[in-house]
Amino acid sequence: MTLAAFFGVMVSFAAIVPYTFSLYIRPLHDTFGWKIEAISRGFAIAALTVAVCSPTIGTLLDKLPPRRVILPSIVVFACGIASLALLRGHIAQFYATYLLLGIVGNGTAQLAYSRAVLTWFEQRRGLAIAVMLTGSATGSIFLPIIAQHVMTAHGWRASYVVLGGLALLGFPLTAILVRNRAATEIPAQPVVFSGRVTAVLRMRVFWLIAVPVMFAAFSANAAIAHLAALLSSRGVNASSAALALSMLGISSIVGRLITGYLLDHVFAPLVSLAVLVVSGIGVVVLAYATTATVGLTGAFLLGFAGGSEADVVPYLIAKYFGRARFSTLYGFTWTAYAIGGATGPVLMGHFFDRAGSYLPTTVAMFGLPCFLAALLQLALPSYPEDISGAALMSEMPADVPATTL
Repeated sequence: MTLAAFFGVMVSFAAIVPYTFSLYIRPLHDTFGWKIEAISRGFAIAALTVAVCSPTIGTLLDKLPPRRVILPSIVVFACGIASLALLRGHIAQFYATYLLLGIVGNGTAQLAYSRAVLTWFEQRRGLAIAVMLTGSATGSIFLPIIAQHVMTAHGWRASYVVLGGLALLGFPLTAILVRNRAATEIPAQPVVFSGRVTAVLRMRVFWLIAVPVMFAAFSANAAIAHLAALLSSRGVNASSAALALSMLGISSIVGRLITGYLLDHVFAPLVSLAVLVVSGIGVVVLAYATTATVGLTGAFLLGFAGGSEADVVPYLIAKYFGRARFSTLYGFTWTAYAIGGATGPVLMGHFFDRAGSYLPTTVAMFGLPCFLAALLQLALPSYPEDISGAALMSEMPADVPATTL
C-alpha cells in the first residue's frame, strides 16, 4: 500500500507541475512572445483551482474507496499534460489546460493517498507519511532532468508528451494495491472531536495549521516556480538550473525522512517551527545566488524544509482532529496552500516584469512569510489525547459532539 502510494505521488501533480513548470517559461516566452507574468498565471490558475477543488476531493475520499477518485484523476491529468504539446499562439489554451490540471491535481497527489496510508499506521504514522511523500521528492529529482533532456534534444512539445506518459506510471500499482484498511481492523482511538466540518473551521487550532501553510507556500512556490529562470538570469547555465530543481527533490527526501522520524518522537509544532525557519533562509540564499554552488545550496535548504512541512500538516490534522473528516480538512489546508502557492509566483513574475530582472532584495522579501509562519507554531496547544481534549473543547462550538473514532 505504501509502495503504491510512493510511486503514485512520484508522478503526480505535486511532482510534475511545481518542479517542471519553470523549465518551460523561457521556451514559451521565446516561441509565442508571452510575458513572464502571463505565463506564471498558468501556474496560478492551476494552484487556485486546486484551492477550490481540494475540499471536494477530500470529501469524496472520506466517502468513497480511494481508487474511485485516484484512477480517473490520473488519466485526465496525464492527458492534460500531454496536450500542452499542442499549444498554439492563444494563451487561453494554456490557461484552460492548467485549469483542468488543477481540477484533478489533488486526486493524483498525497491528498488522495494519505487517508488510505493513515488507516494502516498508528505509532509510526509520521514515518509512514514521510515515506509516501518522498515519492514527490523522488519525482522532483528525475522529472526536471528528463524534461530538460527531452526539451534539449527534441523541443518543448516532445517534453510535454513524455511528461504525460510518465504521469500514467502510478496507475497500475494504484489499481492493484491502494485501499483503506477495514474499519474493524483499526484500533480504538483516543477521544477526539467529530461533527460538521463548518464547526471545525471556526476553531483557532485549525487556522493555526492552515495559515502557516499558506504563508510557507507563498514563499516556497514563488522561489520554486522561478528557480530555473532566476538562476539563468544570473548566468547559471540551463543544466545547472535543472540540477538545482533536482536538488529540491534530493533534499526533500532527506528532510521528509528526518522529519517523519522526529514527528513520532518530538512535539510536531516545534518540528514545524524549525523547518519553516530553514525554508525562509533558503529563499534568502537563492535571492543572492550568482553561482551554481550558491543556487544549489539555496535549493537544498528550500527543498529540505518544503518536504518537511508537507509531512507536518497531515500529521497535525490527524493528531488534533482524528480520522473522521481527515481528508476533507486536509483538503482545506490544501486550499490555503494553493492560495499562497498561486499568488507567490505571479507576484514574483510581476516584480520581474517591472524591474526587468530578479532583484535580490525583492526576492529576499519573499522569505519573510516563512519566518512569520514559524512564530505561529508556538501558539498550537498540546495534542488532545495528552490533555483529554480540554484545550480544543474550550474552542469547540457547542453544537459539535465528541466521539471515539
